[in-house]
Amino acid sequence: MSDLNLPLLLEPDALQPLLGSDDLLVIDLSRSTTHSQAHIPGAIFLDYGRIIAMQKPVMGLLPSEEELTTLFSALGIGSDTHVVAYDDEGGGKAGRLIWTLEVMGHNKASLLNGGLHAWANEGFPITQELTEPSPGVFTPNPTDTPVADTDYILGRMKDPDVALLDARSLDEYRGIKRFADKGGHIPGAVNLDWVMAMDQGRNLRMKPADELKTVLADMGVTPDKEVITYCQTHHRSSYTYIILKALGYPRVKGYPGSWSAWGNHDETPVA
Repeated sequence: MSDLNLPLLLEPDALQPLLGSDDLLVIDLSRSTTHSQAHIPGAIFLDYGRIIAMQKPVMGLLPSEEELTTLFSALGIGSDTHVVAYDDEGGGKAGRLIWTLEVMGHNKASLLNGGLHAWANEGFPITQELTEPSPGVFTPNPTDTPVADTDYILGRMKDPDVALLDARSLDEYRGIKRFADKGGHIPGAVNLDWVMAMDQGRNLRMKPADELKTVLADMGVTPDKEVITYCQTHHRSSYTYIILKALGYPRVKGYPGSWSAWGNHDETPVA
């Protein structure tokens, strides 16, 4: 059994001495051009498109259990593997990987706080040497605990125990910008643009926990509620999902498809 016991949100200085450890796998979801120029030594590249599926116009859906099992096995993720994920955009793509691993029953994963921005800007080692994955055997144990779909949300819209958190821009939330048949937001949802959780002065790390908890509480998003995060495709809101979990929110779900599903559905209400 692995003796790695790492937090969901991992700092660069905590990761560095662990590089090369057995049962640790660093996965880079940056753009391929970024990965070829600079990445964490030993990190393997994963194209974001491989962890999402689409049924146009609905995007950002979950691939099948079989597809994900094949992918995670090819990456070398075994039962004891602790995955550390990062990207070059603040954490949306990496967060989506961690959420997807949770859906498949694998809970040993961390988001690198600040991602490549924090790692590279603060002088941690980078390389251009490519690392090929060592295939393993991924054993799926799928669960719908991290997942909310359209029907799930429709059945809980008036439930005071549920909070809907829209991680899109304010213009998307208000329907000024529209990337689906319908514009606006799910009735009752509150808006926190995903980038508002990032500290621009600290290389895109999560803002201080107390500050974020206050902002969320002021919007009615409190830890006693089940919180459902969504954006356009559950890319940006995957980061929000990780942030809520890191803040200690015990019941958090992500909405695959998100507004591309809701806003293109004939019978969903819109505010």
